[in-house]
Amino acid sequence: MSIHPNRLIVLLAALVAFAPLSIDTYLPSLPMIASDLAADPSRVQLTIGIFLVGLCVGMLVHGPCSDRFGRRPVLLWGMALYLLATVGCLLAQSVEALIVWRLLQGLGGAAAAVLARTIVRDLFSLGEAARTLSLMHLVTMLATLVAPLIGSVLMQWPSWRSIFVGLLVFAAVCLLASVRYIPETHPLERRAGSLVSALLAYGQIARSAEALAYILCMGLSFGGMFAFITASPYVYIDYFQVSPQGYAWLFALNILGVIVVTLVNARLVGRHGPLAMLGAGAALVSVAALGLGIVGSLATPSLPVVVALIVIYVSVTGLMGANCVASLLRLFPANAGAAAALAVASQFALGAAFSVLVAALADGSPRPMCWVIAAAGAGSALCYLGLRRGWWAGASR
Repeated sequence: MSIHPNRLIVLLAALVAFAPLSIDTYLPSLPMIASDLAADPSRVQLTIGIFLVGLCVGMLVHGPCSDRFGRRPVLLWGMALYLLATVGCLLAQSVEALIVWRLLQGLGGAAAAVLARTIVRDLFSLGEAARTLSLMHLVTMLATLVAPLIGSVLMQWPSWRSIFVGLLVFAAVCLLASVRYIPETHPLERRAGSLVSALLAYGQIARSAEALAYILCMGLSFGGMFAFITASPYVYIDYFQVSPQGYAWLFALNILGVIVVTLVNARLVGRHGPLAMLGAGAALVSVAALGLGIVGSLATPSLPVVVALIVIYVSVTGLMGANCVASLLRLFPANAGAAAALAVASQFALGAAFSVLVAALADGSPRPMCWVIAAAGAGSALCYLGLRRGWWAGASR
């Protein structure tokens, strides 16, 4: 059955929210899970990391499979696996079982996260794809930032298992809507000749310095945001003595910034093109990175300055991701599934890496958070500068 393009975009946007909702709604429940399952807290924390492993591996598998077998069957299979694994998480009676089901949940959810973006590239021109991906990245960023609040609300019901009930309902609605409304967008004549040839596309992408620059540009900016999400409660509440309610309002400023910048990008990218909009984002990231680097060196950093710089940084992450993905997929139209998979998997892998890094460097002050975000932002801006000046255009490794 056909669906209006705007409604299809809404559905695809919901699919890209699978990953952040599955990670961040879960965070507030970790202490309760450890108590209920009589498990060591470190074992419960492993359920977050194992989901990310499943997510990244799943993306790298689903992308090439969709280039060979088509988007629709791979998408529906992955979502069905996610549903099954969510039921397993809901019924798990031990932390070991929960770890296994979370791995499978990540493997299945990866299909929705990567193929929603690939379908956009199949259906739209470069400019329109960048606009659509920008709106979808808005959903991803909002889901990442709002999901812990949703998890806190769901925990008001009988136990932590209510979070998986919420995820189950969300996934079931998305699966039914996908079965009914998402068509096959990758026709037979455009598919890879074999699964092996589809998988070998990763080698072609990895040998393109220009492609790697786009992947790192978006991945590093995203990694900086994950560092903020990890460290901000300790920096704002413990160091600056902000109340939990005040922290919620400061956090909300980032959400507002993401909305404003992403909507501006969606409005202007068709006129100016993805590279120009990426340049505007890189300029803001550079300002934020430089400022945070300086603030991190001060003996007594100012809360308003830290908050302002963080808002600037986080606000442009959606813009960076949307324009990088649109430009990357333009380079590999025949292997869009593999290209999207590598980009998004790298994005979440870098997010996890920067989260671990900022936690390892924690010393009770804002310095580690400021310096880690500054390093991520500087790397992202440098990648854009190379793209703009053509340092890596046509280069291979």
